[in-house]
Amino acid sequence: VGFFFFPALMYVTCFIMPIKIVFKLDLKFNNCAGNKGVRYETNSLDFKVRGDGTLLAAQHLQVPSKQLILLVTAWDPQTLGTWEAMVRLLVAEKSQHSGHKVRVSQSAFRSSFAPNDTLLPWRQHQSANGLRRQKRDWVIPPINVPENSRGPFPQQLVRIRSDKDKEIHIRYSITGVGADQPPMEVFNIDPVSGRMYVTRPMDREERASYHLRAHAVDMNGNKVENPIDLYIYVIDMNDNRPEFINQVYNGSVDEGSKPGTYVMTVTANDADDGTTANGMVRYRIVTQTPQSPSQNMFTINSETGDIVTVAAGLDREKVQQYIVIVQATDMEGNLNYGLSNTATAIITVTDVNDNPPEFTTSTYSGEVPENRVEVVVANLTVMDRDQPHSPNWNAIYRIISGDPSGHFTVRTDPVTNEGMVTVVKAVDYEMNRAFMLTVMVSNQAPLASGIQMSFQSTAGVTISVTDVNEAPYFPTNHKLIRLEEGVPTGTVLTTFSAVDPDRFMQQAVRYSKLSDPANWLNINATNGQITTAAVLDRESDYIKNNVYEATFLAADNGENPPASGTGTLQIYLIDINDNAPELLPKEAQICEKPNLNVINITAADADIDPNVGPFVFELPSVPSAVRKNWTITRLNGDYAQLSLRIMYLEAGVYDVPIIVTDSGNPPLYNTSVIKVKVCPCDENGDCTTIGAVAAAGLGTGAIIAILICIIILLTMVLLFVVWMKRREKERHTKQLLIDPEDDVRDNILKYDEEGGGEEDQDYDLSQLQQPETMDHVLNKTPGVRRVDERPIGAEPQYPIRPVIPHPGDIGDFINEGLRAADNDPTAPPYDSLLVFDYEGSGSTAGSVSSLNSSSSGDQDYDYLNDWGPRFKKLADMYGGGEED
Repeated sequence: VGFFFFPALMYVTCFIMPIKIVFKLDLKFNNCAGNKGVRYETNSLDFKVRGDGTLLAAQHLQVPSKQLILLVTAWDPQTLGTWEAMVRLLVAEKSQHSGHKVRVSQSAFRSSFAPNDTLLPWRQHQSANGLRRQKRDWVIPPINVPENSRGPFPQQLVRIRSDKDKEIHIRYSITGVGADQPPMEVFNIDPVSGRMYVTRPMDREERASYHLRAHAVDMNGNKVENPIDLYIYVIDMNDNRPEFINQVYNGSVDEGSKPGTYVMTVTANDADDGTTANGMVRYRIVTQTPQSPSQNMFTINSETGDIVTVAAGLDREKVQQYIVIVQATDMEGNLNYGLSNTATAIITVTDVNDNPPEFTTSTYSGEVPENRVEVVVANLTVMDRDQPHSPNWNAIYRIISGDPSGHFTVRTDPVTNEGMVTVVKAVDYEMNRAFMLTVMVSNQAPLASGIQMSFQSTAGVTISVTDVNEAPYFPTNHKLIRLEEGVPTGTVLTTFSAVDPDRFMQQAVRYSKLSDPANWLNINATNGQITTAAVLDRESDYIKNNVYEATFLAADNGENPPASGTGTLQIYLIDINDNAPELLPKEAQICEKPNLNVINITAADADIDPNVGPFVFELPSVPSAVRKNWTITRLNGDYAQLSLRIMYLEAGVYDVPIIVTDSGNPPLYNTSVIKVKVCPCDENGDCTTIGAVAAAGLGTGAIIAILICIIILLTMVLLFVVWMKRREKERHTKQLLIDPEDDVRDNILKYDEEGGGEEDQDYDLSQLQQPETMDHVLNKTPGVRRVDERPIGAEPQYPIRPVIPHPGDIGDFINEGLRAADNDPTAPPYDSLLVFDYEGSGSTAGSVSSLNSSSSGDQDYDYLNDWGPRFKKLADMYGGGEED
């Protein structure tokens, strides 16, 4: 079976030999170069092709269908030419000796580009032994269709026929993308004649190839022939212009660059076939603006689009930017037949440091007051033609002479690039009245190769120093002197004088105190002599680590303005033995019988060594009872122990005097009295509670009496609590005799009203009684009434407040009102609030007073017995009956 590799490039003028595949599937390829270095590839991972053309299975396969189609590619790495061929592998039935047999067969279809040519397949021949030879399939070569064809449409491409169409009626059909798959109906076929047509113009840029399958079936739809593959390739036409990726390209190149320096790359793409002249783009420069210093400063690689410099003389200070128009043309740059497009390339000339900075003048001057820092005394101006605010333009200043002590520095102004001469270390007028500086300027970036520094890169700076009034200062600040404490008042300690640095000014210095915490010192205002104003005591609270510190002020009489300075004097006080020792503790406790319980005593002295310990402890001989009852034992230089000498000492508080003497020269002693509580102790040696009381001065009888009083007091408190609980229980029992809903004695009615003070005394008590207008009250029988009803009867006349009150009639007025209330049968039968609209003379305001009802006068209260059992007690109180 034969099949062909068709060359991908039609320009190769060599004959391609057919490749024959035998049963062992050896592929052979012959090219013009003698088949040297040709490599094979397949589109299936299940198969591979060796270098000698042998097709092998890459792994164990189980083929699910009856045929496999492979695409084998041969390519030459030297010429980059590629050729393709299809291989159809038919799977035969299984035999008893081996698995699948694979054979390559030729299609039973034939294809032809000429409408009148019809290719018929080979007929099956009967052999002599009765076996029939299997027919082979044709491999249909690809069909080429030019794009943008003008028709007429439909346009016939090929006719397909089966050699069985003379025996049975056959119907043809095609499937695939472009037929029954989108895009639909680009191709169709006459089902009877087998002629295949294209129905509309093709666009290679939309789709470059189609893969269809042709089918042959009988009238019943049964397959007559195996489907055959049809490959349709769209032939490219030059119908697309080159398109630049960007309309504007930005690039840069350093000034002074040599010819051949790369600048940038422009790229244009053509949608046509890049393997043909239709898609081969070539570039050229159309115009360059400005044309200085040459009209051809740049060139472009016609194939890659790389723009490079072609001439020298790039100078940013003259031309900062070039605009280059670039044209891209297909058809390999043929301006007569190719299509073109243009783009703009903006080339910026970048700055290099080819211009050194230069001072605008050779000398500068300035003035600075002495003792001032961070002051700008002069501004140095420079000129630099490089790119502003770039490292090639930024100036750096350096003082190369005239300032050995480093009083000045030159800082760069980031905006103006000026040099600011600044004082960083104070200058002294008395030491230097003027400075002559030499300053050099350079750039932040180094100069370009071949550029030399200019002689104008250095300048001289003259700085004058002005004199100002400086403050006096103490040469020895924090001056320290040593002396013994206790020196008498008026003793001269030292002279603490200051120095005025203004040697060229005639000024006087005056002294005064700033800080003297204990007010122990005086200073002479003229010469600074310091004397004592009081006795210096080392043990004072103002002394820290034996040092007393005072601060003094020295001021001159300058005019612009006066200045002053401070100095500190430290006095180290040497200790003398002027403090007697003391004993601690002041109070102690010990058992009345001698045991291991003793009193530890510590001696303390405000002085320091050698005027402190070791101390001597001793008991005085007077009174004699001290040494008789007590003994003292020295433990070491600072500690001693006090204990009982006798076997028993009655409980109580004893004052024990102890004499303690220090080791000073001369030594000092002190008699300290320790209050010792002697008390009975338990078996652990601890003082008992009764013993502590006894030690406070109380005997056993007194202690027993105190305990008895405490017991009696607790008993009385307990009886009082029991009595209060019993009374509370009785009160609750009596309250239950009256229904809480009917009890009107202690009810409080709350009204959200407030009177107007003492002048508002107009109370309406009728609101608390039953109105007489109610018929159900008037119709009741006499003698039987509710507790909240008003009795019917004559009402007594209450006394009327006199128009002009007199201070003496207040008693008569109250008595008359009380008498009227007692005789008033309409009043409630219990103690009530009586309101008197009278406060005596001299006031128009009234107040409310409460008076208990009196039983004076004759009044019959027998009707109270008729009010029911709830008023029985009240009837007995007013009727003379016995109390419950």
